[in-house]
Amino acid sequence: MATSMVIGTQWGDEGKGKIVDYLAQKADVVVRSQGGNNAGHTVVVDDKAFALRLLPSGILFADKTCIIGSGVVVSPKVLLQEIENITSQGVEISKIELSTRAHVIMPYHIRIDEADENLKDTSKKIGTTKNGIGPCYADKVNRVGIRVIDLMDEAVFKEKLRYNIDTKNRLFEKYYGVQGFDYDEVLKEYLMYAEQLRPFVKDTDYSVNTYILEGKKVLFEGAQASMLDLDHGTYPFVTSSNPTAGGACTGSGVGPRRMQNIFGVVKAYTTRVGAGPFPAEQKNEIGDLLRNTGHEFGTVTGRPRRCGWLDTAVVRYAAMLNSLDYLAITRLDILDGLDKIKICKGYTYEGKELKEYPASLKVLEAVEPIYEELDGWNTDISQCKNYEELPANARYYVERISQLVGVPLGIVSVGPNRSQTIVLHDVF
Repeated sequence: MATSMVIGTQWGDEGKGKIVDYLAQKADVVVRSQGGNNAGHTVVVDDKAFALRLLPSGILFADKTCIIGSGVVVSPKVLLQEIENITSQGVEISKIELSTRAHVIMPYHIRIDEADENLKDTSKKIGTTKNGIGPCYADKVNRVGIRVIDLMDEAVFKEKLRYNIDTKNRLFEKYYGVQGFDYDEVLKEYLMYAEQLRPFVKDTDYSVNTYILEGKKVLFEGAQASMLDLDHGTYPFVTSSNPTAGGACTGSGVGPRRMQNIFGVVKAYTTRVGAGPFPAEQKNEIGDLLRNTGHEFGTVTGRPRRCGWLDTAVVRYAAMLNSLDYLAITRLDILDGLDKIKICKGYTYEGKELKEYPASLKVLEAVEPIYEELDGWNTDISQCKNYEELPANARYYVERISQLVGVPLGIVSVGPNRSQTIVLHDVF
């Protein structure tokens, strides 16, 4: 049995797509287990960037099986457009499997998402991508959702769609003052999607477990990140699913004993999109430098990201939540031009050092970060091919991260391309 998992340890945008793409070279199967097209992974191959939202990052390899698991919420329109975009760029599409149990994003989900976010006070906005992800998960929890297996059965789909259209239209008219959806138009559109998606549909709970038992190398790709986890993140400024290792088990239908080699992806500094506490944020020239040098703008939304020093209190918490085996440090090259670099080691609150990551946002917004200052390396590391070629100060920086987090190094990335990856532990 050979499995590996890639999990984000911060608030997303850590460079998971690049790490998954690299590990996928030796994998047989790549599995996406949660989230929807609110996630954005950018993979660079031969200096050409591919922006992926629903398709697993292994899609750029023709011989990989790519699975969209049961925990994912799927927009049929977006998925089909993404397949078309990838093939139009000359990529031979891998074998795609779409779970029968995945829930389907409907047009009313998107309208609810937009309306709810627009009605909120600026200070209370979660920063949703307005793609209908949250409302789709809400219908799933309320047990009125439409799954892919329902979409494949016209009679079942008609019945469930009628109920949802009727109830959602009353909601639109009463609370939002907007016109609802025409049942026949939505039915026609989605029955068309059903026929286009039918060749990909499979019971992936069984197929993923079968691949593992057959000895295939299976890679699990996390979307979003640990601090956006619905249960363990900085609630309510979180996503609507569980982007942790436990969530990957649930969303793929694979038991925890079959999960090995869990990589926590750590951006060499910290970024966050939207509102929510961010103790190590730098609202100054350092933050501007990191944003501009790192081109820190959202893959899906284009929104500028908030930037700050690396916060190892966050990464330590994520390491505990996910039982991390290795760290994958990304975007180390963005720090190339700095004379001094700071690491947040922990927090104080009301004069006392905190031993645990606070659940209270009131506390988290009032903490004082404890910084350790290190010397920078002030040289271009993007062409370093092995760990020994890195400058001594760069090696000390990543080793210090490993010490503070308590997890060994597995990968160090010095640029966006596959070739700019230094591997210290080869899982496959």
